[in-house]
Amino acid sequence: MVGAGYGLACVGSLKAYLSEFNATLLFVFAGVGSAIAYGKLTSDAALDPPGLVAVAIAHAFALFVGVSIAANISGGHLNPAVTFGLAIGGHITILTGIFYVIAQCLGSIVACLLLKFATNGESIPTHGVAAGMNAIEGVVMEIVITFALVYTVYATLPTPRRAHSE
Repeated sequence: MVGAGYGLACVGSLKAYLSEFNATLLFVFAGVGSAIAYGKLTSDAALDPPGLVAVAIAHAFALFVGVSIAANISGGHLNPAVTFGLAIGGHITILTGIFYVIAQCLGSIVACLLLKFATNGESIPTHGVAAGMNAIEGVVMEIVITFALVYTVYATLPTPRRAHSE
């Protein structure tokens, strides 16, 4: 359990918070940067299927890198929903979870500010529900996809070997 038994300001805890900040910053910078690059390459045309796949793959690689660099330090959550799920499940303390979420939010904000600077003021793309989908349907989609993410994290957590009785 990361953060358990440590003071909030001990070196190990600070490393974990910084790890979540850095990993989230890199994830958002690369993922959102790919969407900005797509817009520049296509003169802000609508996102077509190949472009959607390219942006999704960029996000996937960025997530892989972010989780990989933070996994041994903080657990590599990179997402407040994952942090919330792990805190509720007792894998991290609630207080550690709060500091992780703060670090993740700050990392994403700094990433967007860096993108704004690095792209000479390009607008940062935002997400919305698909055409023809209402807000309730969008919320249901978000709940299902977020559940899948958190379930995947739980399914891949290392667990002690258990003796199986037959």
